[in-house]
Amino acid sequence: MRELVLEDWEDLHVYASNKEACKYQPWGPNTEADSRFFVTQAIRDRNIKFRSRFVFVIVDKQMEQIVGNIELNIKDWDGVGELGFIIHHEHWGKGYGTEALQLMLDYCFFQQNLHRVSAHCLPENVASCRVLEKVGMVKEGVLRQEILLNGTWRDSVVYSVLKDEWVE
Repeated sequence: MRELVLEDWEDLHVYASNKEACKYQPWGPNTEADSRFFVTQAIRDRNIKFRSRFVFVIVDKQMEQIVGNIELNIKDWDGVGELGFIIHHEHWGKGYGTEALQLMLDYCFFQQNLHRVSAHCLPENVASCRVLEKVGMVKEGVLRQEILLNGTWRDSVVYSVLKDEWVE
C-alpha cells in the first residue's frame, strides 16, 4: 500500500467507473471528473493541519498495478476511526482486501493510536462481510436504511475491532 498520487486517477477510474465493482458502494460508477476529483481531494486532505482522512492505493507488486484502495477516516479525535475499501472486480477473491485491512488496522492502532475502528458494508455483500470477520472485526449489528444507494435506502452491517483485541 502507498498513499495515492495525482497520476493514480486513471488506474482508480478503471474500477471506480465499473458498475460491477461499484455495486456495493454509495457512489459510482464514476465519470472521469469524479475520479479526478476523488484523487485531488484526497491529496488536498493530507495537507490539512489536523488530518483525519488517509487514502491508500492497494498495489500488486508483481504486476505493478493498482488493484484497489482503502481509506481511513478518523471520526473522533479521542481514538475512533472508520475504514472503507474497494477492490477492482477482476481481483475479487485474491486476498487483497484481507491483506490491506490487516495493514491498515496496524496503521490505525500503532501509527494513529486509535482505540476503536469500524467498517460498514451492505448485508448482501457477503464477501466483504467475510473479509471483515477474517481480519478479526466483530459484527455489532445492522443499521436500518442507513445508506442511500441508487435512490434506495439500504441497511448497513457494522463491524468493529478494539485496539486491545487487535494487539492480543
